[in-house]
Amino acid sequence: MAFLGIATSLTGRRWIGPSIEIERAADAMQQTTGLPLAVCQVLARRGVPASEAKTFLAPQLRDLLPDPRGLKDMEKAAARFLTAVRRRERIAVFADYDVDGGSSAALLLVWLRDMGLPATLYVPDRIDEGYGPNEPAMRQLAASHDLIVCVDCGTLSHAPIAAAAGTDVIVLDHHLGGEDLPPAFAVVNPNRQDENGDLGYLCAAGVVFLMLVEVRRQMRGSGAGTGPDLMALLDLVALATVADVAPLIGANRALVRQGLKIMGRRDRPGLVALADAARMDTAPNTYHLGFLLGPRVNAGGRIGEADLGARLLSTASEAEAQALAERLDTLNKERREIENAVRAAAMEQAEDRGLDAPLVWAAGEGWHPGVVGIVAARLKEAANRPAVVIGLEGGEGKGSGRSVSGVDLGAAIQRLAAEGLLVKGGGHRMAAGLTVSRDNLEAAMARLSDLLERQGAGQGGPADLKLDGVLMPRAANVSLVEDIEQAGPFGAGAPAPRYAFCDLQIRHARRVGETHLKLSLNDGMGGGLDAICFGAFETPLGPALMEHGGARFHMAGRLDVNTWGGRQSVQLRLEDAAPVTDN
Repeated sequence: MAFLGIATSLTGRRWIGPSIEIERAADAMQQTTGLPLAVCQVLARRGVPASEAKTFLAPQLRDLLPDPRGLKDMEKAAARFLTAVRRRERIAVFADYDVDGGSSAALLLVWLRDMGLPATLYVPDRIDEGYGPNEPAMRQLAASHDLIVCVDCGTLSHAPIAAAAGTDVIVLDHHLGGEDLPPAFAVVNPNRQDENGDLGYLCAAGVVFLMLVEVRRQMRGSGAGTGPDLMALLDLVALATVADVAPLIGANRALVRQGLKIMGRRDRPGLVALADAARMDTAPNTYHLGFLLGPRVNAGGRIGEADLGARLLSTASEAEAQALAERLDTLNKERREIENAVRAAAMEQAEDRGLDAPLVWAAGEGWHPGVVGIVAARLKEAANRPAVVIGLEGGEGKGSGRSVSGVDLGAAIQRLAAEGLLVKGGGHRMAAGLTVSRDNLEAAMARLSDLLERQGAGQGGPADLKLDGVLMPRAANVSLVEDIEQAGPFGAGAPAPRYAFCDLQIRHARRVGETHLKLSLNDGMGGGLDAICFGAFETPLGPALMEHGGARFHMAGRLDVNTWGGRQSVQLRLEDAAPVTDN
């Protein structure tokens, strides 16, 4: 049954409220624990029993961090890495060009620098070399290094790793593995075929951090001390975890929560400079990591020099950090312009093809490989279906895909590659990359659509909007938001609670920038609330609310604290609205 009777909102969604079972569990938890009801509602939705509520609200890394030795090849990898450190061997770090790869590389580079051992950083160019290790680069690194550590890549790189003959290679990755492992000295990956998948939610930086934990254990066991402070590195792990959209469950929740505290100390020159470039003026949270810092770190790999992000995150120089942050900020602006042009063309093509198919896809001549993933995410959001966007050049196309909950895109892409319809492809459940010959494009997309349909893709319309309850504007105060944040951090796999505000009038509405909308709302009983709707004019929300004509609306979204001029106030991050009907 639709919540508040809203079966079709302005964005075409049905509103769904909490179940009777969750409401009862929340009420019982409040009576047992004395916690605020809003917090109990979040905990009940996440299945936290009342007996574990207070422990859940104060997660301790020591309690949640898994034993690194539970991962195959971990002890072997850590021992070889430690041997290289003790012997002062020449170490190269081969990293992917995204935030997870850059953060993973920075973890190793900073740790090794603190041990007095500089290492070589190698990040492949997205356009010239593509994702992951390639044979020329690995041969070049092997000729002058004793150990190569591949981070956030390498699990499917059989030939490139074989090309590093004579030099040991360690793979620290999280992407879906194939039936056979590459000929590396060690492959540590919770998503190997022979792993149980319990730690499959970790990003690559989480895997790298676990290896450093195991290195520390081995150092302590041999009487060699404990090495650099690992807790001080958690800001990098938190950034990677959020930016890579890893679910905030299990150890990830504790890693991000502690990492945000570390980041708030402003000790890392690169993150300080980047936060200043992004004009962050409040304590960091998951929104900042995912939408302000992450895209800027990614900008180098998307349209600039591929190693800029890793260099920024690993530098100890404030001057270098400022220069790199300014460069990445500029590249991010350029990336947005390129993205907007590709998105408009891709959306038009996808709409012509139909947004109700199991797979939404588009391909265009010269579309920049650095933005196709972001555009795929926008198509996915618009259609609530897996989406693939491909840039064509010459006889090939390079693309990226994004999936929806319950549909494993990475496995389907990997199967296509095994069937010969793709030049190569891989990834994980929610995101994947591919290279396809122009001649096979239509056949590959038809086959992919078929595979995804078998998983249930394309069966529903716009995603339902799940709400945690109804609030009055007067109840939406800073104290309430702070109480709710105790149950965080929120993000992938742990969505922030959404609330409905009923029967509101729009006092003021003004456009902000090209696509955003700011609103001042009241309930006619003395209660008021400010709201911001990002991207409003890319949806039906912007025109309908801007030209409201005095109509009243039910509003839905997430609450956050807005800081301006040193003062704090609550703001509704508006996601949907529905006109009030006087039936």
